[in-house]
Amino acid sequence: MKTNKYLAIYKEWTEKIKSGEVKAGEAIPSENDLALTYETSRETIRKALNLLAQNGFIQKIRGKGSIVLDVQKMSFPISGLVSFKEISKTFHSEAKTTVHDFGLIRPNPFLKQQLQTSSKDEIWKVIRSRTIGGERIILDKDYFLKKYVPTLTKQICEGSIYDYLENEIKLKISFAKKEIVVEECTSEDRNHLDLEGFSHIVVVKNYVYLENACLFQYTESRHRLDKFRFVDFARRGV
Repeated sequence: MKTNKYLAIYKEWTEKIKSGEVKAGEAIPSENDLALTYETSRETIRKALNLLAQNGFIQKIRGKGSIVLDVQKMSFPISGLVSFKEISKTFHSEAKTTVHDFGLIRPNPFLKQQLQTSSKDEIWKVIRSRTIGGERIILDKDYFLKKYVPTLTKQICEGSIYDYLENEIKLKISFAKKEIVVEECTSEDRNHLDLEGFSHIVVVKNYVYLENACLFQYTESRHRLDKFRFVDFARRGV
């Protein structure tokens, strides 16, 4: 499966920065030098550098070039739109996904409101727990409108749904609106998570939109209170 060159360059440099191979405060090579190294255009390099800047890995400084920022405190991004499979690569423990419920449903009043849809529209329901370091600490409840995601399988859900959506059926996923709340644990949380006596849970609600601004996914990512620090990177202006 072919990856856009600028994304490959972006991923290579994120690994260099996260691993400490390139340290905070150091300058990375110029656009010209990188273009020569990767045998590509400056436009491709510029796209990779812009992505690094947008995600808090570098800061472009006039006269100094692109300076690496300190990313060691970034543990779980909230503003980004990334899959569990992508973020799990940064964990130091083994990560595992278990699918507990999968299938097509008709939306109840709550899901009709969240997905701004009618009772006639079918929805894919996917309930998955995430095990990290031997403990089940995240419960992801995903709902996708079938009119945008015609096919889905349990096997796909055990891997990366976003990889399938973007690379197989070519959906253009663009942005998400997010809400973070603390709620009382439900019986579903207790059934699928190792709560260790916690009575409340952190819930990240995602409303995910396509490139054409159509809402196609609603997600609740439910996290055990003691296991995650939510860290954001904010950039003012352009």
